[in-house]
Parts: sequence; structure tokens; C-alpha cells
Amino acid sequence: MGETHGGETGGLLSALKNIAATLLASGRTRLELLSNEIEEGKLRAIQLGMLAGGALFCFGIGIVLVVALLVALFWDQRLAILGIFSAVFLVLGGYFLARLKQAWYRPDKIFAASLAELEEDLRQLKSMAGHEPPAR
Repeated sequence: MGETHGGETGGLLSALKNIAATLLASGRTRLELLSNEIEEGKLRAIQLGMLAGGALFCFGIGIVLVVALLVALFWDQRLAILGIFSAVFLVLGGYFLARLKQAWYRPDKIFAASLAELEEDLRQLKSMAGHEPPAR
């Protein structure tokens, strides 16, 4: 009768390990799906950024033409007008370039560390349940 009790405990423990492995695998799948959705959001943000860049280019050309118009209207102060607008746009361009460089360098794969940890947990649970040999 003692052996039956030990066998039931072993079977229950094995079943619990299998359930835990299944839950971890399910959690990993959910995180991968979330990561894919975030990647799609990133692509959409890039598309919106490109559209915004096109709009900014057109506005930039418009500003250049307005500056040219001001120079033509105030011909006597043309050097002052060109100098002021040049300085303003160079400073703004440097600011935006610095912000672009800062935003550009970010990790590509979101949740990569979490997925790696879940993979390791899954591997360990499977090895304890007897599905895979333990790692060296």
C-alpha cells in the first residue's frame, strides 16, 4: 500500500510538471505574439515617420521660398535676413539630428531577454519531467 501512495505522488508530481511546462510554453507563445504585434507597430511608426518626413520636406521648401520672398521684399537688409534664418535653421537641424540619433539606437527585439528566460525555464521543467535530458 505504501508503494501505491508513492506512485500516486510521483504521477501527480509528473502531471504538475507537465502542466507547468504547458503553461510556460503558452506564456512564451503569448510573449512572442506580443513581440510580433509590437514589431508591426514599429513598422507602422516608420511608415508614419516617412509620411511626416515628406510633409516636413514640403514645408521646408515652403519656408525657403518665404525666406526668398522676404529677401526680395527687404533687399537692403538681405544679409541680415539670410544670416538670421540660416542660424535658426542650422540650430534646429542640429537639434533634430541629435534627437534622431538618440532615438535610432534602440534594441531591435523587444522582450528578447524575457523570451530567453522563459525558454530556459521550459527546458528545465521538461528535463525534470523526463522529456529532455538535462543540460551539461
